[in-house]
Amino acid sequence: MHLWGAKAVTNVRLETALPADNAAARRAVYEGVVFQLEPTPATQRLVADVLALLEAELGAGGPIREAQFRFSAEELFARVGRMRKRLYTEPRFHAALGDVLASAGFDRRVNAFDPLRLRVVAHEGHTNPKAAPVYYAHRDTWYANPQCQITWWIALHDVAPEETFVFFPEFLRRPVENDSARFDYEEWVRGGWGRKIGWQDPNAGRELLYPGLRGGLTDPGEPLSFSARAGELLLFAGAHLHQTRPNVSGRTRFSLDFRTAHLGDDAAGLGAPNVDNRSRGAAVRDYVHP
Repeated sequence: MHLWGAKAVTNVRLETALPADNAAARRAVYEGVVFQLEPTPATQRLVADVLALLEAELGAGGPIREAQFRFSAEELFARVGRMRKRLYTEPRFHAALGDVLASAGFDRRVNAFDPLRLRVVAHEGHTNPKAAPVYYAHRDTWYANPQCQITWWIALHDVAPEETFVFFPEFLRRPVENDSARFDYEEWVRGGWGRKIGWQDPNAGRELLYPGLRGGLTDPGEPLSFSARAGELLLFAGAHLHQTRPNVSGRTRFSLDFRTAHLGDDAAGLGAPNVDNRSRGAAVRDYVHP
């Protein structure tokens, strides 16, 4: 495990161990701490299960990280879509997510979660106009997620910094120009959950509104990047401005993520600072609740 940029960060700390007290852990995340945690038995079991799915769908004829070169774009989208739907909807993966929560000291009885999402960042995927939203700098909260939302990211295989994403630490408390005001959660889900999660419509990236940074960052500061080993877990505030890096590694990057919201914190209005989120609606209503 290695992280870059710590010395240049003034308002965001980097930590490799969560506070034992969960309230203190949540508070640290809201304040901007990015936690990168060692693999646990729960994350390792989940990684093994998902890799088995990937192998079954994409492993014929070679390594799964090179499957994009063996399948047509249409066939790859269909195969990935089947996996995405299973991970998001099947109870056994909800249970596995609960185990990951427990392994980090989060009580499933008071946390709602938006289920597992399989992320697929193809080699040179940034050149595909349909995939453009993948590479927008954004805050997860711009999608009508609560300010107390915590994003959990799990590496499915070892990744170098250029295969992951970057944070812009200076902008947790600084507004940026964005189009979140155009995002209406009710409209977003009206077209069906398949479009929301990405298992049905290959043109969604060109037709739906995915909120993102507009106008660029004139003074971005030093981005924070990271490498990770399979099974490592990243926790960060959904309000962090972050961006997927263009992948030119010659291989596809696969990862998992999900979101949680502590229901007590949500009710009390606790969470990371809201400096520029103007999205409408409340996605937390459709999280899986205790």
